Amino acid sequence: MAFIQTSDTLTTQASLLNPSTVSPATASLATPAKATLTKATVNSAPDDSSLVQPIKLAALPIQRPLLMVGHGTRNPKGRQDLIDFAKIYHQLDPSRPVIPCFLELTEPSIQVGVDQCIEQGYTDISVLPILLFAARHNKFDVTNELDRAKKRHPKLTFHYGRHFGITPAILDLWKARLALLDTPENNPNGITREETTLLFIGRGSSDPDANGDVCKLARMVWEGSGYQTVETCFIGITHPRLEEGFRRSHFYQPKRIIVLPYFMFTGVLMEKIGAIAAQQQALTPEVEIITLPEMGIHPQLLQVLRDREIETQLGQVAMNCEACKFRLAAKEDTNHGHGHGHHHGHAHHGHSHDHSAPDPYAQPEKYHQRIWQVP
Repeated sequence: MAFIQTSDTLTTQASLLNPSTVSPATASLATPAKATLTKATVNSAPDDSSLVQPIKLAALPIQRPLLMVGHGTRNPKGRQDLIDFAKIYHQLDPSRPVIPCFLELTEPSIQVGVDQCIEQGYTDISVLPILLFAARHNKFDVTNELDRAKKRHPKLTFHYGRHFGITPAILDLWKARLALLDTPENNPNGITREETTLLFIGRGSSDPDANGDVCKLARMVWEGSGYQTVETCFIGITHPRLEEGFRRSHFYQPKRIIVLPYFMFTGVLMEKIGAIAAQQQALTPEVEIITLPEMGIHPQLLQVLRDREIETQLGQVAMNCEACKFRLAAKEDTNHGHGHGHHHGHAHHGHSHDHSAPDPYAQPEKYHQRIWQVP
């Protein structure tokens, strides 16, 4: 098995910055002009600072601080990735503070991030969840923390933005990376796309709406690609799990399986994916298994981040609530005469990421029994 690491992501090295082009109106950052792949471990990211082109971001209508909320991880590199992501984004436009924080598992917390904004004299704050899909973290956990902050500081105003979601920029990112796997240096055996299966891996959520978006995105990456098929699986909570994804992929008798983990940054789950892929390669040496890395600090993600920040400033944030189980439950309560409407921001939702605890969703039948229940 080969881990294929892209060098189309950014670093915070000074050599990659071009101060003469950094301004609020025409923010720019030097980035590798041509993405390359190298066979390496997932944790090593080669850099090519000799080829640079500017990233240009649209100007912000309002210069108010941005609180960037990551999920959080016990993996030091995963934590640092979010901090570096915020640092690079701020370097692109230093007209207002950009403050990274985390929902859980590591510091600084959301409460600490809010306090940093207040210490700098701000009470009007944009908040963006650095999350790929809208699951319970986005709908409940982050907003509950913001409610806690408002109880401590009643004069605060939060403008809560949208998750990254399915966007053309992210589709372009993955299409470009997959194209690099067709080159002779990354495909020495000349295996065609018709002989290749894509295995698209989502994190997994207890929210059917978010899981459905993973499947939609996997399908959109596959559409028009020429690959034999795409299988969608998850590393936790929901089903099918990664091991089942491999079993389904082998059903098509491919010569190559491309593992595409749909993660923004590295962490414990990325390490787990790499370990399972290595085990699968040992079990089926006749099939070439290629594992791509997480998206990382990528220019396309910086563009999406800018779009989301501008949405918060123009009041254009829209959530997909029609198929949300929390809305359906609230609607049912209303029909019985005791509902309070659908509000993503004010319901208590306990949550824990103790990976040593038993997996309550391990058995598919138990998962099916509880997935549409609202905690």
